[in-house]
Amino acid sequence: MQGCGDKWFGCLAGLPLLMALSTAQAAYPERPIRMIVPQNIGSSTDNAARIVAIELSREINQQIVVDNRPGGALQLGLELTVQAPADGYTIAYAPIGALAIAPHLLQKQSVNALRDLAPIGQTVSGHQMILASLKTPFTNLKEVIDYAKKNPDKLLNGSSSNGAPGHIGFELLKTMTGIKIVHVPYKGGAAALVDLMSGQVQLMMEGLNSVTPHVKAGRVRGLAVTGPARSSIFPEIPTVVEAGVPGFVMTVWHGMVAPAKTPQAMIKVLNAALNKAVTSADGARRIAALGSEPHPGTPEEFWKLVRSDRERWGEVIKRAGAKID
Repeated sequence: MQGCGDKWFGCLAGLPLLMALSTAQAAYPERPIRMIVPQNIGSSTDNAARIVAIELSREINQQIVVDNRPGGALQLGLELTVQAPADGYTIAYAPIGALAIAPHLLQKQSVNALRDLAPIGQTVSGHQMILASLKTPFTNLKEVIDYAKKNPDKLLNGSSSNGAPGHIGFELLKTMTGIKIVHVPYKGGAAALVDLMSGQVQLMMEGLNSVTPHVKAGRVRGLAVTGPARSSIFPEIPTVVEAGVPGFVMTVWHGMVAPAKTPQAMIKVLNAALNKAVTSADGARRIAALGSEPHPGTPEEFWKLVRSDRERWGEVIKRAGAKID
């Protein structure tokens, strides 16, 4: 046998194992896949994750079981992913907060995403929105800034968790405008929104994925969106730049990761199915209804985005002096 020399018998003996491995990979996945989501049910991340899970299940012909594991400034879910067997049957749905923001807020990191995780691909990108409780008189962002300058630390801004984009986005806004507002972290965006609606907190910055129905129903007031342009589903709401804060732009994204040693053959299967899932007619329509955009691509493209945003938000956090409260 070519390449075996006198050890042809040993080569032949190894063929069944190689054939078994090849067959196993070709059949993957053969059972349901657990998808860890590092935020609570009803959060911006969870809402998008469940859409992606449904569409991905159709593509791979296996159930995707969503496992919500909030906590640890979005790091608990990543820790559980890293600790899971790298067999292709545990993956995680990871937002920008978990991969690019929270690590800069923690004194000790239990997970180094770039070392301990493997990218599968980006799923969506989108805006956040700055919101005000209807219990406040604020109708635009300028009114908030003017009030906060005259009344430092009198306003409360809720966020879905420490390290979430809404937390750091508000820290950036405070730094750029010189205002002082007290941050109140919650265990999930849904809980923060409940308190925003009741007036327990006056302000919030959260992804359109979770706030769109509340804004449309008039339960909270949208003041500005954080992207470079207005949202197509809220064309009447200005950007933060248009609202009077030059240079403020923040886009958010989600993606999918696996334990670092997950076989590349399985990563390729998941990436191809994921790209089809987010661009399918139903997937794209449902993602757009949340105010986000499908964002297919390669694992390498996703990891390049993670690296660049880790660097960008690391500098913002250092400048702002933000830390876990």
